[in-house]
Amino acid sequence: MTLSRVLFYGVRAPWRRMVVALTAATLFATCSFAYAQSSVLVFGDSLSAGYGLARGDGWVALMQERLAENDADVKVVNASVSGETSAGGRGRLDAALERHDPDVVILELGANDGLRALPIAKMKTNLGAMIDASRASGAKVLLLGMRIPTNYGKRYADNFHQAFVSLAKETDVAFVPFFLDPIARDRSNFQDDGVHPNADAQPAILDEVWPALAPLLSADLEMPAAS
Repeated sequence: MTLSRVLFYGVRAPWRRMVVALTAATLFATCSFAYAQSSVLVFGDSLSAGYGLARGDGWVALMQERLAENDADVKVVNASVSGETSAGGRGRLDAALERHDPDVVILELGANDGLRALPIAKMKTNLGAMIDASRASGAKVLLLGMRIPTNYGKRYADNFHQAFVSLAKETDVAFVPFFLDPIARDRSNFQDDGVHPNADAQPAILDEVWPALAPLLSADLEMPAAS
């Protein structure tokens, strides 16, 4: 018999019962905390990675702050990579899902496919595969839709956006049709490159995403005040 067992059984019965009760309560509290915490994996490109912004200014960082303000026990992991395409994201998603085991995946990819005029059908296939993989891991999915300028023709631009719309319907995922919609028409919302939103625009992006995200989390989250 080990020393710990000798010491335990050497304690009188009432005290032993108290030790057992306290140990059980501690384990229960620990398990309850682990169960209560949710996690969100943001899987995107430079629009979510905070390209050109100071640390903490991007909409993903602001989302973590807002969750904390709502006393929501939610961890946010930003696995976004600047320059990422849907094919690149598809190639690294499985490892991210295994590492982070998220409850919710926010999928924000496709903009770089459009800027490079890559085949729309292939982008849609990649996004669909990532939705399937996320769900298979047990996560809910929020798809963020995108629009691109008509540099490659109006038909390509329209078909590009429609790929997100049709995919959302086919897979029945939570969906924001164009998550840059509140800021896209005002040039002052963008950095000098005309592509990446500046710091002042980030809260409006979060406000566009928030109503679709909140129902996917178990926490009682407040909606942003109307501007």
